[in-house]
Amino acid sequence: MENSFKSGFVTIISRPNVGKSTLLNSVLGQKVAITSPVAQTTRKQIKGIYTDDNMQIVFVDTPGVHKPLNELGKNLSAETYNALEGANLILFLVDATEPAGGGDKWIVENYLKKTDVPIILVLNKVDLIKNLEKREVNTFSYKKLFEPKNVPSIYVSAKTKRNLDDLIAKIEDYLPLGEKYYDEDEVTDQTLRTIAAETIREKIIFNTNDEIPHQCAVLIEKYEEKENIDVISAKIIVSTTGQKGIIIGKNGTMLKKIGTSARLELEKNFEKKIFLELFVSVQKNWQKDEKIVKRIQNGL
Repeated sequence: MENSFKSGFVTIISRPNVGKSTLLNSVLGQKVAITSPVAQTTRKQIKGIYTDDNMQIVFVDTPGVHKPLNELGKNLSAETYNALEGANLILFLVDATEPAGGGDKWIVENYLKKTDVPIILVLNKVDLIKNLEKREVNTFSYKKLFEPKNVPSIYVSAKTKRNLDDLIAKIEDYLPLGEKYYDEDEVTDQTLRTIAAETIREKIIFNTNDEIPHQCAVLIEKYEEKENIDVISAKIIVSTTGQKGIIIGKNGTMLKKIGTSARLELEKNFEKKIFLELFVSVQKNWQKDEKIVKRIQNGL
């Protein structure tokens, strides 16, 4: 390995639903984090590994940051603090189509002003904003949060991949010389169990729209790898019998739809046959149950 090779850790932080997971998936060229139009989709640190001839970037996708309200929220906040420790660079991802809001200010005051790690302001969704004057006004509102410090910025579109090559080049400037942390063919640190659970949860979010936003958890009860097929049994935990009814649907149609779409995506990602069994359990206030929250955070 040449002495000029660089490697390091880059933490992505933002308020919920700005596009962190979409950005990570776009940079890596494949899906490692679930995405949805629902805020706070990511619930744990997800490492995405980008490797080329010159460097290896270990991206850490954090949960969307907001003021914690329960045990789950506290754990998400702790995940973000942990991700900032030891990072070589922080990407503060914001929505370029709107000015800085209370959530952005809260992140800067409670996280970013308390660290000495270099920060790049990454303004996402520029494909959706045509008025350049409005874009500049919005940009100024974000930069003002850091005053008197001047934070470098870049415009990108995670969806269309606009300027992502420029973002990678900027990141390289902040990485130290070093060897690879992961093999070249690795793109994530997620286990098969975690990927399975997150895929199922993504299909629940997409198929139930706003009816079951963050009122469910998915726990993998069994994951058995066989030569030609993986056998997965997963428990979907909801807070009320009404939510259970929504997920199961009339004559079990919704649960079957969720299971089929999750199975097909897992078969595509894992490149093998999957047998997927889903069942639904009601547990009131599961977000306050430390055992369930820890299982979610620790890979189920």
